[in-house]
Amino acid sequence: MVAKEINIAVLGASGYTGAELIRILALHPYARLSVLTADRHAGEEMDSVYPHLLGKKLPKLTRIGDIDFANLDVIFCGLPHGATHKIMGRLDHKNKLIDLSPDFRLMDVGIYEQWYGKHKAPSFQKSFVYGLSELNREKIKLASFVANPGCYPTSCILPLAPLLELKHIDPENIVIDAKSGVSGAGRSPKEAHLYGEITEGVHAYGVGSHRHMPEIEQELSNAAGEDIFVSFTPHLMPMSRGILSTIYISLKKNHTVSDLKFALENYYKHDEFVKILKGNKLPSTRHVRGSNFCVINVFEDRLPGKAIIISAIDNLVKGASGQAIQNMNLMFGLEENTAITQQPLFP
Repeated sequence: MVAKEINIAVLGASGYTGAELIRILALHPYARLSVLTADRHAGEEMDSVYPHLLGKKLPKLTRIGDIDFANLDVIFCGLPHGATHKIMGRLDHKNKLIDLSPDFRLMDVGIYEQWYGKHKAPSFQKSFVYGLSELNREKIKLASFVANPGCYPTSCILPLAPLLELKHIDPENIVIDAKSGVSGAGRSPKEAHLYGEITEGVHAYGVGSHRHMPEIEQELSNAAGEDIFVSFTPHLMPMSRGILSTIYISLKKNHTVSDLKFALENYYKHDEFVKILKGNKLPSTRHVRGSNFCVINVFEDRLPGKAIIISAIDNLVKGASGQAIQNMNLMFGLEENTAITQQPLFP
């Protein structure tokens, strides 16, 4: 279905992912931003909350309770976990929904409840497609409901899933050391995210218990055809955006780092937004800032039979809003790269 104009609602427009959605969609040739919600800022202009959106002729912010869903084509939900559950019963039959929260990413409701608490819309769970565009493209094209991946999972699944699917790496002992900018923690004020708490330091958090672990394991298990468990530790960095994931893996017997690089290059050869770097170039967050790209490279470890994979994404674009728009483009029969071809900002 190719749309001439897509009527769009962004729920949670005052969050970082909401603002990033609006920044990109404002230049989308088929997007009409019809509804923007932010309960705390209801009645305000969007550019009073985010001055960088000045002059975009956006609708005033409103409350979720005041929305009429009937005339909307697609809803981007950028609300905290649990909130999307509450709106599912209000949707019109023609609405498409792209959820940027974790509410429908985990296909097993029991696992969701272990990590997030009571699931309040379990009957909808199987209606959602996991929205990692490069891996689930054909399913996304046919979907009405898409669960947009988390930022950390995107940076880990893109390099690992093909290698597990192709049986190039050992499915055991995968260790992921990931570092994120502060915007990944959201815009709500928290003492731990004050400038004085963040600057000039690196902080591990969610050690052994981060909520993105089951999402990573779910998608890697799907790729491998067997249960995969990973060791994952995230760190908060004194920067606004970006994720760098360093992944330690063991090679399958008779496989080399060159085999891994060739496999990734071949797997993503038709994918515009996943780039495998040449030689020993090191991925960096500054290579992807403001863009929908994921850059990856594979390196020899000094230990025999071991390799190190490094991937970098912008957590607000490929890790959230850019990927959500990539999914929308697929769902509406548009060119997949529409409005998300911006080159990275540098420096």
